[in-house]
Amino acid sequence: MANRLCDALFVYLLRSHLTARAGDAAASWLRGLDDPQIRAALTLMHERPEHAWSVAALAAGVGMSRAAFAARFTALVGQTPIRYLTQWRMQKAATLLRTERRSIESIARHVGYESPVAFAKTFKRVTGRPPGAYRRRAEAAAG
Repeated sequence: MANRLCDALFVYLLRSHLTARAGDAAASWLRGLDDPQIRAALTLMHERPEHAWSVAALAAGVGMSRAAFAARFTALVGQTPIRYLTQWRMQKAATLLRTERRSIESIARHVGYESPVAFAKTFKRVTGRPPGAYRRRAEAAAG
């Protein structure tokens, strides 16, 4: 319970700091946290990145129409829901590649990709290198 409270306090302080510096016009995931429905969608994506999310499923999950949800999410967060989800999945995958000895196929499934090939293509597009090369470079840097 104390950890959740500390996390919430940290997010509140960070959000306040960034809002004060950037003004309300700056789109970011922190700005999305200010909106209850967008926060709920971000929570769904963060808690279940492996789920086969679609804009329609996310919108239904937070009680909005698909069009209204997509427009509000993009305006507040600064990217489409699916683009945000892809970025989140690749961040999570990068962490797993650096910290765990799981197979790339296992990591792909863990972050929502049934096909290791589709995962590898997306990972390379987002990070600039294939998952195996990313892992080798992280291992070499750790050393």
